[in-house]
Amino acid sequence: VQLQASGGGWVQAGGSLRLSCADSGRTFSAYHMGWFRQAPGKEREFIAAVARDEISTYYADSVKGRFTISRDNAKNTVYLQMNNLKSEDAAVYYCAASPLLSYSPRTYRNWGQGTQVTVSS
Repeated sequence: VQLQASGGGWVQAGGSLRLSCADSGRTFSAYHMGWFRQAPGKEREFIAAVARDEISTYYADSVKGRFTISRDNAKNTVYLQMNNLKSEDAAVYYCAASPLLSYSPRTYRNWGQGTQVTVSS
């Protein structure tokens, strides 16, 4: 799995962004996928995960109802649709793959390089 995240940028509070994370490898469908974020001076935080079946999804309480994770195994890509963005959502967002469906960043591997999300209030 070799991951490349994209889609970050600047948005006003209340706006939306869609992040993508593409895998250039050949084993994408074998892994559960997660999105995490890290703001300056803070620990990396779990945001959402989607199982390799493309169906089961899990969210942090802080984003539930605003963010939607999805994946397309045919395209080797995982997405994060972010709506109603708040200033506290500003961070570098990372995607990663895991053999376990987990909230813990320690179970994830093959981290992408991250994409910056800036929210202006």
